[in-house]
Amino acid sequence: MALAFVPVLTFNNMSGLEWIVEAHGCNPTALTDQRSLEALFGALISQLDLHPLGKTKWHQFPHTGGITGVSLLSESHIACHTFPEYASLCLNIFCCRPRAGADFESLLKQYLGAAHVSVRELDRPYQS
Repeated sequence: MALAFVPVLTFNNMSGLEWIVEAHGCNPTALTDQRSLEALFGALISQLDLHPLGKTKWHQFPHTGGITGVSLLSESHIACHTFPEYASLCLNIFCCRPRAGADFESLLKQYLGAAHVSVRELDRPYQS
């Protein structure tokens, strides 16, 4: 039995893209409301043309009401952590291929009432 040769596709300079977002001055009530965060994730998924692999996993912490959410995507993931006691949210989105970003500031103001949004965009190269 002869072995078949299967070519390996390689892409030079392939990299992913990661956004690290902090939102401050948010509405503390919205930060404890899973429905608000689900709507935010939905808007991000739509604007970035992402593809969830299943339902988002949510956990609400009993003492502060803060919420952690993680959505696995065919492109990688979205994760958030809310801190209602500080009126803030930390958001991370990783995509396996570069793409245009979302209007993070407008979305976070719309869904969480954020007063200030900081966005860091990182190139994540796959080769050294």
